[in-house]
Amino acid sequence: MLYNTQQKRMFLPEYGRSIQNMVDHALTIEDKAERQRCANTIINIMGSMFPHLRDVPDFKHKLWDHLAIMSDFKLDIECPYVVIRKDNLITKPDLVPYPSTKIRYRHYGRTLEILIKKACEFPEGDEKKNLVALIANHMKKDYMAWNKDTVDDRKIADDLAELSVGKLQLTDDILKLMESRLATNRRPRPTNNNPRRNYK
Repeated sequence: MLYNTQQKRMFLPEYGRSIQNMVDHALTIEDKAERQRCANTIINIMGSMFPHLRDVPDFKHKLWDHLAIMSDFKLDIECPYVVIRKDNLITKPDLVPYPSTKIRYRHYGRTLEILIKKACEFPEGDEKKNLVALIANHMKKDYMAWNKDTVDDRKIADDLAELSVGKLQLTDDILKLMESRLATNRRPRPTNNNPRRNYK
């Protein structure tokens, strides 16, 4: 018995050994017209193996690319598409650019730094005060999530001033807004006191 591990390595195992044998047979056909007919038949069989992919753009083009790969680019036929070149198979993808700037306080994160920068550009007024109060409350939540300890408003005020280069300050008005928002969040939700109904 001949095991798969003892046979020729398949370029695209997802098509199976039978399709690979068909491609290998096509390579042995000397008549060009017959070889072309054989290639078209192989493409049709390959397409029928994955009917759910027929709506994918360039599905036929990909099949011809796969046929070229499975024949190790040695199959001399007329392709309806420009098939992939062998030297393009091993090309490495472009490196993903990662941000190289450092985060001042990791427990606050980069998004908060961006938000503080945007808040600095706001004109003075109630909208800016509300935004600074939201930022400060969020800083308290982030601080407590990482440090598992109580945090004083003065610590938040110092960090906010440092991150905003002194442009944002926790004034008394903003502290009152923060307290009112915290009180609103702590307010218990109304419960349904109706007795449980019995349904038949």
